Amino acid sequence: MQSINAQIFGLLVAAVLFVWFFKRIGLPPILAYLATGVLAGSHGIGWLAQSHEIEFIAELGIVFLLFSLGLEFSISRLMAMRNIVFGLGSLQVGVTSLLFIIILYCLNFSLLTSFTIGTIMALSSTAVVVKLLKETGELNQRRGQLAVGVLLFQDIAVVPLLIILPLFASSDSQSISWALAFALTKGAFVCLLLWAIGKWVLPKVFKEIAQVRTDELFVLTTILVALFAGFLTYMFGLSMALGAFLAGMMLGESHYRHQLEADIRPFRDILMGLFFVTVGMQLDILFVLSHGFVIIGALFGLLILKITVLALSARLMHERNQDSLACGVMLWQMGEFGFVLIALASQHALLNSEQASFLIALGVLSMALTPFLIDKTPLILKQLGILDHPSMARESEPKSSTLYNDHVVICGFSRVGQTIARFLKPEAIDYVAIESNPILVQEGKAAGEPVIFGYVKQKDILKCAGVERARLVIITFTELEHAHVVIDAIKQLAPNVKILIRTRDDSQLNNLKELGVTEVVPESLEASLMLVSHVLSMSGVPMTRIVRRVSKERRNRYPLMQSFYAGYFKDNEETSSERLEYLHVVALPDQAYAVDKTIDELNLSKRRVTVKALRREGQEIDDPSTSTTLCANDVLVLQGKPRRVERVEHYLLDGLE
Repeated sequence: MQSINAQIFGLLVAAVLFVWFFKRIGLPPILAYLATGVLAGSHGIGWLAQSHEIEFIAELGIVFLLFSLGLEFSISRLMAMRNIVFGLGSLQVGVTSLLFIIILYCLNFSLLTSFTIGTIMALSSTAVVVKLLKETGELNQRRGQLAVGVLLFQDIAVVPLLIILPLFASSDSQSISWALAFALTKGAFVCLLLWAIGKWVLPKVFKEIAQVRTDELFVLTTILVALFAGFLTYMFGLSMALGAFLAGMMLGESHYRHQLEADIRPFRDILMGLFFVTVGMQLDILFVLSHGFVIIGALFGLLILKITVLALSARLMHERNQDSLACGVMLWQMGEFGFVLIALASQHALLNSEQASFLIALGVLSMALTPFLIDKTPLILKQLGILDHPSMARESEPKSSTLYNDHVVICGFSRVGQTIARFLKPEAIDYVAIESNPILVQEGKAAGEPVIFGYVKQKDILKCAGVERARLVIITFTELEHAHVVIDAIKQLAPNVKILIRTRDDSQLNNLKELGVTEVVPESLEASLMLVSHVLSMSGVPMTRIVRRVSKERRNRYPLMQSFYAGYFKDNEETSSERLEYLHVVALPDQAYAVDKTIDELNLSKRRVTVKALRREGQEIDDPSTSTTLCANDVLVLQGKPRRVERVEHYLLDGLE
């Protein structure tokens, strides 16, 4: 046990030192992890022995990586990419494999060996490419989508290859056919099962977990879901990474995806580092030195052939020249699944030891060179004269969401947050709210409010809200201990952003000012000022120094502040909630009773409930006319007392009084 602990400690020390050194000299962390593996492996100083346990743990890094990648996609987005996945992906794998088979066969390799090596070299590294795309911010660009689409098909293509290669050793064509048919059936079944779980089970699970409001439970559930999906596909003989991607894709349509990605990232990054360490451990430096010229020639041939095939294939699908070539540069390397196929082929005598060592060296070195080539891609495109905007060698790296700019970030979307939003909207000031109450998020998003589910103390969630480009951040909750953490996170991401905070009193005013808060609003003092304003107003004193809109709202008894999305109330809030009118969102399905009826026909005024707003096909109508006819898929925002609104909801849906 002590030796294992010493090995792990030494590995961590080496990884920290290498990552620090490589970052200082401007090299990507992937190279640092590969160098750590080369040094610690059996071909280096032999500090860390290769083991199935370490390889399995490292593979979990790919599982979490694909899970987070799935969160970036949705079913609709994947269907929109089907031409890329099954068109460009199949074309790349098929043509690349065929060309390598022909070349190798002409070099006097056997047909079976040529097929094995050709298919291995046709695959690319999902781990390297996706990680680099996330780091460079190119995941949502067209070149990034092309690369991801091809990688998804390659991950699917690995499954039949894992079946075919062992069976090739037996040369039984009938068993190959049956095995493939059985594998496809299993694959279809497990994909359907994951889809059903992701669509109907997981959203309900995370809704319940989110309502508990325990960070640890949410993180544990996220890890459990990713591992469950991976192990489920693994049990059926498929890739763990494929299952994790499907699970992530199912959850990518929910409003929890930002928080899920934030929770999974630390585990993903650590395990991905371990994965690259295990890859580096497989590199034999002495073998590379003894076969240096042959390996360099093979790397150059691999580079030219795969880039050419991908670029031409993408052009055939009418993609831009720069995107086609950039995609080829991203995917020119060998992939991590290639190492699995090399081990499998060696086990069944399809490759000899020298061929396996050569392919491992080729794979590791191609992975190591990929970050350099991707970084130089804009320069290459510029030199070739096919960059649409030559002045822009690289598109600016987005550090936070590009959906928002010069906006207001509202931390907390309960009563205070909603009130602020309603005053910002008429002034055409963009805003986005962050809320951890799932019911509030669901209600707000259904009504068209820009609300993100997540915990504001996490930097990734603040980035999703574009805090780095915000004009103002408002903290609406009064828990000072929680607020200190949030302020620290905000200042690390956006040191110059203005922060407005709400407090119960002015006892912490100086402390908050020292932390960098721009304005502190103590409720007790503001309540006193509000009372004085009422007294003066009712006494006939003109409110010349009060903002005209605020003065008007005060004299009209605050009409905008009388209704709120309920979310849920704490025990001590239940009685007060019955005295307040609140807003509730109702979506009308096709068979709803209210469909094809006017608001006047429904006689909602008799039930003391009003339609505050109507959302139809992405357009919001405030205070719709009573003559408005309701249609299927309309979203109504109802205003009234809780019990009245509940009865009206049943009436609109079922026609029950």
